[in-house]
Amino acid sequence: METIFVLLPLAVLIAGIALALFVWAARSGQFDDLETPAVRMLFDDEPAPAAPRPALGAPADPPTPNPPETTSDAPTRRTE
Repeated sequence: METIFVLLPLAVLIAGIALALFVWAARSGQFDDLETPAVRMLFDDEPAPAAPRPALGAPADPPTPNPPETTSDAPTRRTE
């Protein structure tokens, strides 16, 4: 019986907090537009700007060498 005196006011307090948060969210506009965020991912993104092209007759940048590829992450042992 003593637990009811603790749990009942605690449950009413939690329900009151939940109701207050819902009213705050509704008044601040959280539920105004439920359709647009769901379909926003279907719209195409803006195209990325193209990289500037070098002027005619300008020397081209040398190609960057690829780093050597390793086959494993384990350290290699040297045998003599």
